[in-house]
Amino acid sequence: MLKSTGLISKVLSPALRLWLRSQVESVAELNFSIQGKDRQILTGYIPSVSLNSSRAVYQGLHLGEVEVIGENIRINIGQILKGKPLQLLEPIQVTGQVRLAQADLQASLSSSLLASAFKDLLELILQESSIAASHNLEHWEFNWHGIILQPESFILQGIRSDRSGQTIPIAIQANLKLIDGQTLGIEPIQVEGFSDGSQEWREFSVDLGKDVTIKEFSLVESQLFCCGRLTIYN
Repeated sequence: MLKSTGLISKVLSPALRLWLRSQVESVAELNFSIQGKDRQILTGYIPSVSLNSSRAVYQGLHLGEVEVIGENIRINIGQILKGKPLQLLEPIQVTGQVRLAQADLQASLSSSLLASAFKDLLELILQESSIAASHNLEHWEFNWHGIILQPESFILQGIRSDRSGQTIPIAIQANLKLIDGQTLGIEPIQVEGFSDGSQEWREFSVDLGKDVTIKEFSLVESQLFCCGRLTIYN
């Protein structure tokens, strides 16, 4: 039977590193440690894995600094010992924190995930106003080109264009706060590019879903910090 250091370093660690790198487009630094005894790992059970990375890119999202711990992990150890890729056999609970600089978010603006999230946010804001009925967002394309982080608020800048080629600059300024573990509160301050004159904007909330629990959230000058728990299914 292999010793613990032999099993982890010669078989499991390279498989885990390969799997982690397959989940991201690029990463500047990736470090992890595996906690578990041979008899546990040989059954496909890993009690805990801790991970920290810097400047990772996931589906176009630039993640800055990330520190996470995954617990009670079930993997296909039999196939790994035969040289097959690592696979998760059950969803896992991951706790950790991510720190994003304004430059990280700026570099992420072209991500389809972020673009879709911003469009959903804009639609929610307009639904809470008196001008929603006159603007069908399906008729427009959006190009986000700037984001500014301020204490407890952000400014998002972009351009919307229709099928005829007409372009209109748009901007959203809003306060952002954590209401509870699954809910973010958004209070629009100003929205430009959709109506003439001033509008009164009402605060509303966004449900993050049952697979996310945020314990700490802060938005300061040029930086966003988030700490919480996430369920990973794949």
